Amino acid sequence: MTFQERLITLRKQQGLSQEQLGYELGVTRQTVSKWELGVTTPEMDKLIQLSDFFHISIDELVGRGTPEPASEEAETEQAQTGREIHYVPYHWHYEYKSRRTLFGLPLVHINIGRWIPGQKLHRARGILAVGTAASGIFALGVLSAGIFSIGVLSAGILSLGAVAAGLLLACGGLSVGGIAIGGFALGLFAVGGCAIGVYSIGGLAVAQKIAAGGAAYATIAIGDAASGEIVIDIHSGITPEMVRQVILARFPETCNIIATLFSMAVS
Repeated sequence: MTFQERLITLRKQQGLSQEQLGYELGVTRQTVSKWELGVTTPEMDKLIQLSDFFHISIDELVGRGTPEPASEEAETEQAQTGREIHYVPYHWHYEYKSRRTLFGLPLVHINIGRWIPGQKLHRARGILAVGTAASGIFALGVLSAGIFSIGVLSAGILSLGAVAAGLLLACGGLSVGGIAIGGFALGLFAVGGCAIGVYSIGGLAVAQKIAAGGAAYATIAIGDAASGEIVIDIHSGITPEMVRQVILARFPETCNIIATLFSMAVS
């Protein structure tokens, strides 16, 4: 089997288009087409990439090597069907990019698949982007960045992830944002197991102005174990309205929603 035939066979067995294979190797679809037509041949660095990608030796790739011995099951199937059996390591990949664009970005770009260490991430960039690494207005991926972002590592205006950073809102195990909600939360308004901010609510709450929680540390501290300039014990019989008045007296610029929210800590 010639190199061209071998490349076509391997590519089709993986279920890849010429464009998809080119993306994995960092070349154009036209380059892959020329390889398969025998117009040009890959340089050594691309041969190495191809052999690593398909998990075969360069000799076998160019048709000079001897394939690995087939398993007993493969030999039995080959004997019964009379067909030669080829086993290629599984590498699934799917990519879709819409032709319609907005602000120079495709409306939808999906680029997902099994990632092999040492190879490039499947990157997606669009209004709606879904990929191993995604960026766009709406981004979903292991690594994601966008106005609305969801991922293991996520950054955006509204962000959700194991580790999330959001300009307006962040939710995650570790979250940083204007409003931060998570196991560990750091923000202007923070809610979490451990919360640090200007206003904080949590098991351990530390704040510049108001904190409420099991252990609270702030100018106004509300909780079972509280420390601050003004300490409010939630078991002292103080009413929510009294707490609200204390907050507004100490920090008159506090918006009513925040004052009401913290006053509910003693209800």
